[in-house]
Amino acid sequence: MSPGLESPRQATRASGRLPPSLVGVGAVNLIALATAAAAPSSWPWALGAVLLSHAWIGALTLSPRTRRLGPNLVRLGAEHAARGWVAITIDDGPDPRTTPAVLDILDAHAATASFFCIGERVARHPELVREIVRRGHRVENHTARHRHDFALLGPRRYRSELAAGQALIEAATGVAPRYFRAPAGFRNPFCWPALQQVGLVLASWTRRGFDTRDGDAARVLRRLGEGLAAGDILLLHDGHCARTPAGVPVVLEVLPRLLALLHGRGLRAVALPWPPGSPR
Repeated sequence: MSPGLESPRQATRASGRLPPSLVGVGAVNLIALATAAAAPSSWPWALGAVLLSHAWIGALTLSPRTRRLGPNLVRLGAEHAARGWVAITIDDGPDPRTTPAVLDILDAHAATASFFCIGERVARHPELVREIVRRGHRVENHTARHRHDFALLGPRRYRSELAAGQALIEAATGVAPRYFRAPAGFRNPFCWPALQQVGLVLASWTRRGFDTRDGDAARVLRRLGEGLAAGDILLLHDGHCARTPAGVPVVLEVLPRLLALLHGRGLRAVALPWPPGSPR
């Protein structure tokens, strides 16, 4: 598998194909079973191989930026980076207490963003989601329910969760999402085939501010700004956002400073472009 992201056309041709990591684990299990059947005394070694292969999959499941579970957009394409673009992505909304202020900040800086929205929240606040689109931003799929056990789901539940999120967002906005992000970025090998079947491209991030648990705006901004470069994908939250000591959603203090920082470095804040572009 190429280390970069497959194009939508390639993903369509690959529909139903499993990621090499899952195929490899299956092969290890079959070989171990055959070995133990042929030589019963070897069962401790066979069991060890099976346990190690599953531990490896478990580690990948908890690695949001890995591409070993299927294609994963962690940076913008080379042609986008050459234009000085940095993608702003905002997760877990819409939130009627925070999202309108986020939209105003983006407007004030002539910036666009991709909002990875939870389907159930979209259904509760359809007018707010339509406002996101009206102001020139993209609304993308962040699952229907933001399940905490998302990384443990099987193929059928993955398809159901992705398709439900897709339907709820399209019903509210009239526009089908193109990108998907798993809760916390965690998913297992069954996610990629489900993404292909629903017609979505997985996107994670280059760097994040951990603004769901840190209400210190300076620290969040420092995490986002260290090593910041054209082509980065940055992750913030308008839902489940930590509060500053003054009780303000930390994103509202971080985002203006982040956009000013980008401007000062000659970079442009954009929504995730489509098509994704060439892998870097």
